[in-house]
Amino acid sequence: MLCALLSDVHANLEALDAVLKDVDGRNIQDILFLGDAVGYGPDPNECVELLVERCKVLLAGNHDRAAIGLTDITYFNAYARNAIEWTMKVLTEKNKEIIGAWPFEKEMKDEDILLVHSTPKEPAEWHYLLTLWDAEINFQYFDNKFCFLGHSHQPFVIEKVPSGELITHRDGTRLREGSRYIINTGSVGQPRDGDPRACYAIMNDGDIDIVRVSYDIASVQDKMKKEHLPEPLIERILMGK
Repeated sequence: MLCALLSDVHANLEALDAVLKDVDGRNIQDILFLGDAVGYGPDPNECVELLVERCKVLLAGNHDRAAIGLTDITYFNAYARNAIEWTMKVLTEKNKEIIGAWPFEKEMKDEDILLVHSTPKEPAEWHYLLTLWDAEINFQYFDNKFCFLGHSHQPFVIEKVPSGELITHRDGTRLREGSRYIINTGSVGQPRDGDPRACYAIMNDGDIDIVRVSYDIASVQDKMKKEHLPEPLIERILMGK
């Protein structure tokens, strides 16, 4: 299977456009989206509509659910709440309905893949998978060879070899017989691993690759300033943190 896996666009249209251009340049037809189309950024409607147009699978993230009033935002930090409240005002009713129909997870049985935004364990509770201990727990909650997720905005591949040992790969890996994998595809619109470039993953029959794509960050920042979105959110996309 050849496919591109995207997560955490966060209303960053320039980043999404750049990633889709890169995907098209690689002649990849199947695009799978793992959630958080909106939140933080200035173009929520445009991003939702483009993802609907281009993606074979669409999942809901916590910011998507929050933007339509279905996830409590009291645990969000002040900047994230501000951005969600703004997003709720500008999202069209049609796009709210579209987002409301997105599931929390999707199993692709023929490909032996589970797709989820947060974690296989309690996907609607928005847990984070950040450590090898988190991975060890979550491997128990799916039987597929592959689980792709997002949510933390930090890309990695965690391989569980037949002996049970867990191995972390940062830029992708060659697939091995008998191993199972948890793959965080990183964030298209708001990376948090110190690299501000848009990030996504590619899977083919033999490899998983983490891909970085440059885009016009300054244009996104200008849009965010015009909409009076919080300054820390504007600054952080340039730092990748």
